[in-house]
Amino acid sequence: MEMNLGNIIAAMVNFLILLLIAKRFLFIPVSNILETRKQELESSFEKASKDMDEASRLKVENGKKLELAKQEGKGIVETYKQKAEKVSGELIEDAKKEAAIIIERSRVEVQREKEKAESEIKKQVIDLSLILSERALEQIIDKEEHRKLIEDFILKVGS
Repeated sequence: MEMNLGNIIAAMVNFLILLLIAKRFLFIPVSNILETRKQELESSFEKASKDMDEASRLKVENGKKLELAKQEGKGIVETYKQKAEKVSGELIEDAKKEAAIIIERSRVEVQREKEKAESEIKKQVIDLSLILSERALEQIIDKEEHRKLIEDFILKVGS
């Protein structure tokens, strides 16, 4: 096996031509595709990092807003609780005043009815006394009849 210098040069020229063709049509496009893909990945990682930072910031911000909303809610509840207690107290006070007025009116009405009843009883006692006196004057009564008239009078006054 002899090596021929012409064959070696031809093989080298063929290799160089093949290398140039491969570089032009294979290595450069593949290198460009790899570079583009590398940039896309770096961009995606950068965007993901920014999104994570933004999400963390929003989480903290939303946590603060939630805490503020809770505090406002507690404040509102406390305010309405105080208002409700105030209204409740006013209603109870008004009810007590109304009850006192009703009790006073009832007391006055009972007093009037009592006085009216006493007046009516006095009138009836006077009428019965007059009737008893008339009967006593119309007839001469003995002790027994006098006792009977008094007992009748007491029974009439009692009923």
